[in-house]
Amino acid sequence: MFTGIIETLGNVQLLEKEGGNLHITVSSDITHELKIDQSVSHNGVCLTVVSINGNQYTVTAIEETLNKTNLGDLAVGDTVNLERAMKLGARLDGHIVQGHVDQIATCTQIEQKDGSWFFTFSYDSSLNNVTIEKGSITVDGVSLTVVDSKKDRFSVAIIPYTYEHTRFGSYRKGVTVNLEFDVIGKYVTRLMELRN
Repeated sequence: MFTGIIETLGNVQLLEKEGGNLHITVSSDITHELKIDQSVSHNGVCLTVVSINGNQYTVTAIEETLNKTNLGDLAVGDTVNLERAMKLGARLDGHIVQGHVDQIATCTQIEQKDGSWFFTFSYDSSLNNVTIEKGSITVDGVSLTVVDSKKDRFSVAIIPYTYEHTRFGSYRKGVTVNLEFDVIGKYVTRLMELRN
């Protein structure tokens, strides 16, 4: 489990395909604190550390993960949002995030407004995921509050700290991001489907 509060950015050093899997080697300033078999969120995707070498570590994404997320689009030199699993008994500063991406979305609009930024993302609504205004959403692992909710799109407001310390500062129109919808909302939606 994660909170959606990004700890640091990592830098992709090496990408190696092996069958349907992709081994991703990342350098970061938290590598020295990691252990093999530890879960780390990469752009909101929970992946297991399989090796550590100096300030670099490697995780593996399987084909299903690559098909459902933006990790298959990574290139050497790209940055990724990183968060280690939350500690039981610590404050939950964001919201409950599982690290299981539901689908991808595309950034359709970026607007700077009085020192903050508004980002709009569109997604395929046929997968029955929903947002609500003032509800929680995870974009590339970042816990955010929905500002404007529509059937197939939503907006979020980004403060300067988040803009500077996550991938949001590098987003442009057309970029693909990972979405994890609020876990409580997903259960409610599923229960409503079963009642019909």
